[in-house]
Amino acid sequence: MASDNVESFLSTIEEQEIVAAIRTAEDTTSGEIRVHIENTCNDMLEQRALEVFSVLKMDNTVDRNGVLIYVAVNDHKFSIYGDQGINNLVPDHFWDDTKTVIQNHFKNGQFKQGLVDGILHAGEQLKTHFPIKANDINELPNTISKG
Repeated sequence: MASDNVESFLSTIEEQEIVAAIRTAEDTTSGEIRVHIENTCNDMLEQRALEVFSVLKMDNTVDRNGVLIYVAVNDHKFSIYGDQGINNLVPDHFWDDTKTVIQNHFKNGQFKQGLVDGILHAGEQLKTHFPIKANDINELPNTISKG
């Protein structure tokens, strides 16, 4: 079954480790990081990542600093989508290092570690432009969504 791919992509323990990485990354930035996993993007990776970003209401953050790590399991593809608050401040290649970190682990079948390291790397990059504020609130849930 197609849905089995999404469900078997990560174990429950691996998902908990990814959520813990999101919390750790968000401890130093007002940025919001989410992970979404689904079976296929039907060869429209960037468009689908944008759709999911919108469906998850990630564009509703005050500073427009949400980041989505989107994974299409069957297509063996992933994308990092940053909201306009980030993209207006950073160079076009801003996410390239984070993509490389994730990609190197994914190539070796280390999906959980790729996501954990990618999340932590993204958090480090975000804190430069969006450091944590004294009155910071967690605007988006620290969960893995699935489609």
